[in-house]
Amino acid sequence: MKVVIFCGGYGTRLREHSDTVPKPLVTIGYRPILWHLMKYYAHFGHKEFILCLGYRGDMIKDYFLNYDPYVSENVTIDPGGMLTPSESDLADWRIQLVDTGMLTNIGGRLMAVRDYVADDEVFLASYGDQLADLPLDDHIEKFLKTDAIAGFVAVQPTQQSFHTIRLGNDGMVKEILPMSNTDLWINGGYMVLRREVFDYMKPGEELVEEPFRRLVAEGKLAAYQYRGFWKAMDTYKDKKSFDQMNDEGNTPWEVWR
Repeated sequence: MKVVIFCGGYGTRLREHSDTVPKPLVTIGYRPILWHLMKYYAHFGHKEFILCLGYRGDMIKDYFLNYDPYVSENVTIDPGGMLTPSESDLADWRIQLVDTGMLTNIGGRLMAVRDYVADDEVFLASYGDQLADLPLDDHIEKFLKTDAIAGFVAVQPTQQSFHTIRLGNDGMVKEILPMSNTDLWINGGYMVLRREVFDYMKPGEELVEEPFRRLVAEGKLAAYQYRGFWKAMDTYKDKKSFDQMNDEGNTPWEVWR
């Protein structure tokens, strides 16, 4: 299946990096988070990517046009200086880099690449700033058994610095819990979409707002509840957390290892 990845946001809460590079190019170890995400999809056999570019899309183009296969893999140097990487990441990947506008929202970016997926009954879509060890095959299989038009992964919030509260009628706090200890679920991306999703979209609309609400009204929006590893790079603190996990060898999203 083709994979649409939304790469055009400004990343305003990641200022330490997004002032100079687009958020999908912020690194974890030697490689950008975008590479890790694409490597994840490729592991499951989905190697045709459509990248929806916006802010600093030129840098994302440059990254792939000048891709260095030796950065993160073991390298053999033969007599005469011939270099051979242990793996060739992009050898069988097809990547289409599509400018979808600087200020376009997610719905607009998806509409902008409609022609690239028009012949596909089902395709995949993802935000470009999150990673998971999600069993993708199971997610897709369960979606295909429904008559839903769209589906996404439902995850529990991971922000440890926020808490939920329960109030009594008198305004007094009855309970306070970390976000991760509640029964609250959020949209974790990793979307599976039938091409009919475009019938529910109108120009200018944000995908998860008006179009998804129309699908909800018709019982056509599915969610795959997942309690395994999922993490977004939303802030500088998230970036540091990813770096620490990588340094410790704790990289559950690297399902290809």
